[in-house]
Amino acid sequence: MSVSGTRDAGADPIAAPPRVDHRTEALAGRPTRRLGGAGAGRYALAGVGKKEFEKELRRLQTELAIQQRYRREMGLRVVVVFEGRDAAGKGGTIRRITSALDARFYTVVAIAAPTEEERAQPYLWRFWRHVPRRGRFTLFDRSWYGRVLVERVEGFAGEADWMRAYSEINDFEEHLSRHGLLVAKFWLAVSKDEQLRRFEEREATGFKRFKITPDDWRNRKRWKDYENAIGEMLDRTHRPDAPWVLVSANDKHHARLEVLRVCADVMASTLEDGRRGSRT
Repeated sequence: MSVSGTRDAGADPIAAPPRVDHRTEALAGRPTRRLGGAGAGRYALAGVGKKEFEKELRRLQTELAIQQRYRREMGLRVVVVFEGRDAAGKGGTIRRITSALDARFYTVVAIAAPTEEERAQPYLWRFWRHVPRRGRFTLFDRSWYGRVLVERVEGFAGEADWMRAYSEINDFEEHLSRHGLLVAKFWLAVSKDEQLRRFEEREATGFKRFKITPDDWRNRKRWKDYENAIGEMLDRTHRPDAPWVLVSANDKHHARLEVLRVCADVMASTLEDGRRGSRT
């Protein structure tokens, strides 16, 4: 997802998010971009070698572990959302984060099709159940954005339902932020060619074959429909208190380092804001 447009030097970098180019494939080979926020476009580290990757990974994981300890001691809560195309590398990126965290204080929630019990409740009920307690992390491997992505494109939700979901999601995230939760949202962008390469690799590799399903191939045939849904989702749900971070994910090493770096940076800055607030 490329970001177009410029900002005035004195403008608030979050209050007026830039226009989003809906051609998400264009981002896949580009540096990470933030939708608004200080440091937009700062993150650019591509073509990372294995040794450099492992060294930087250890450094960022150490930094993240320190930030988790501080937030736990202060009782602060974190929600991290991962969305992206099939085979964009969400699971691998989440594992690099969780390997740095104290296992007693985080939960990974992998979102699949709703159960009968969940379908009988209001849409966001199953996500409210996983809001973390004080001092804890929750990482969502896919999330409430399924209503405006797969459910919209595949016809599992009617137009009135997925249109209403934009305001419901914004209200939900506003509630989380207003109650002191840090909400970080990542979109991992992968090109159509790279997705095909990963699909074929999964089919050809025995221990990876479980990762590829007929649904993945069916979704790929509707690439343009998903493209439109992704663009509208980003336009409608980029918020000052819950901004999207768009990550180029054709290079998995690059994507993993960028997500870790953004998490560590955002946690450090919000932690400092909380300390300043407690002193006033």
